[in-house]
Amino acid sequence: MPRRRLTHQERQRIAAGLAAGLSCREIARRLERPTSTIAREIARNGGAAGYLPQQAHQAAIQRARRGTPASPNAATPPLAAMEQEIIEMAVRAGMPRTAARVHHDLALAEDGRRTAAELARRLNVSPASVSVAVNFLVQQGYARRERDPRSRRTIYAIDDGAWYHAVVISRQQTLETVRATKAVAETYGLDGPVGQRLAKTAAFLERVSLDIIESADRWRHLLM
Repeated sequence: MPRRRLTHQERQRIAAGLAAGLSCREIARRLERPTSTIAREIARNGGAAGYLPQQAHQAAIQRARRGTPASPNAATPPLAAMEQEIIEMAVRAGMPRTAARVHHDLALAEDGRRTAAELARRLNVSPASVSVAVNFLVQQGYARRERDPRSRRTIYAIDDGAWYHAVVISRQQTLETVRATKAVAETYGLDGPVGQRLAKTAAFLERVSLDIIESADRWRHLLM
């Protein structure tokens, strides 16, 4: 069957799906379209955070009239689909969407470094959105700030040890939860059902966090 173009209504549903946090795969399933078609459409028109259905539809009409191919800056369909899925998995794991996109774009830089202006331009988001996203990434250990001594610009970077640092910070946050949970359990009394339940929760989280950091230390050399 000949490939039919996306309709304006379908583009509106794509925008609604992105706003609802759906993955490319789920949007494609609901529209009964290939995932690569949806990923290419989103990547070509501002990405997940900047997709606007009306502008996307007008751009498609203009391309059809000119008979020109997609922008050379757009990723090839299979690659775009895979990259979008990586971002969606990070979002499902709890990372804010713009932070996930910034983190992924930093990973795509050959030296793992970009300025705020580069990130804003590449992701089609505001500098303020980049700032909020980077603050999250720095706090969680996924990225760091650097100062360019020549231009005095702030540069955002990731390195091979970023995931290890993120695990360490996550473990510290979990242990803080453990300490707070133990304190509440003791307040309720360890001989009562509430205190016992909270004490078991604290013991579980503490043991798991210790196992995770031991494993991270054991395998850290794989990142270096």
